[in-house]
Amino acid sequence: MPKPMEPTLDALPNTFLRYFAATRPAFLSVTFVGCLLGLASAAYSGIAIGPLLATATLFFALVAHAGANVINDYYDALSGCDAANTERQFPFTGGSRCIQNGVLSLRATGIFGYSLLAAVVPAGLWLTAVSSSGLILIGLAGLVVGWAYSAPPLKLQSRGLGEFAITAGWLLVVIGSDFVQRHAFSFVPVAAGLGFALLVANVLYINQFPDVKADAGAGKNTLVVKLGFARARWGYVLITALAFGWLLLMVLLGLLPIVVLIALLPAVASFMAARQLWSSAGRPAELTPALKLTILAASTHGLLLAIILTLPWSHPA
Repeated sequence: MPKPMEPTLDALPNTFLRYFAATRPAFLSVTFVGCLLGLASAAYSGIAIGPLLATATLFFALVAHAGANVINDYYDALSGCDAANTERQFPFTGGSRCIQNGVLSLRATGIFGYSLLAAVVPAGLWLTAVSSSGLILIGLAGLVVGWAYSAPPLKLQSRGLGEFAITAGWLLVVIGSDFVQRHAFSFVPVAAGLGFALLVANVLYINQFPDVKADAGAGKNTLVVKLGFARARWGYVLITALAFGWLLLMVLLGLLPIVVLIALLPAVASFMAARQLWSSAGRPAELTPALKLTILAASTHGLLLAIILTLPWSHPA
């Protein structure tokens, strides 16, 4: 049975809205923030931002993320884990529910997901032509990560490697957005983006807690399934510490200005989420506030960093 607010045919009479719902649009915001952070890291280095290239980068990064989300739904439907997920906390866990609630067929979802990923290829080639050949490596790596996260034979999330894939994927978003403007590789987007990418990985990590029973039953051995509730709670704390610790290290090494320490403020949201996770890890219905706080921490951290790095007085002399 669909839960309240889940997509249904009656609620989505428009075909466009049905396909849009399948992309899980609420989660696309983290890619928007990642692109802004990449553009800000280029601006921090004194590079004038080209509006057309910036807009194209943002749009097609969102298309790639949407494609990865739809592909994830497709393969989770094939494995049966989404259909069996009765403890999901929609819209955060359990997929878009478009297949399970009859909004889209399994076949239509698969075609849509792969079409979105394919649509990024010509755009990437155009951006490479106006930027530099190194962008092909970034784009190809990003597409492979987005596909391999869910799809066989790699199925990284099902092997407990999903957090590594997500960290790499969103770091590539920051690096790629910077590269299109800079036309070269630099450590600056890594310095600015790795902590953000880790916080995005924490979003996917905590979302696995409500889905543990369904994932385990379908043979989807996520890191939380492998560790169990008690030990997996420490994983959330570790990822949070690495994320905010990275920013502090970059400041101590002089690679980012001291003013970016303002972006440590979202650690409060992560701490509150960790407390809720600690007491309610095995009770999915009580985890929704922690899921929201984790998304808030990642998005706010990235936005604060992007704003600060864009300000002229924060730039190196």
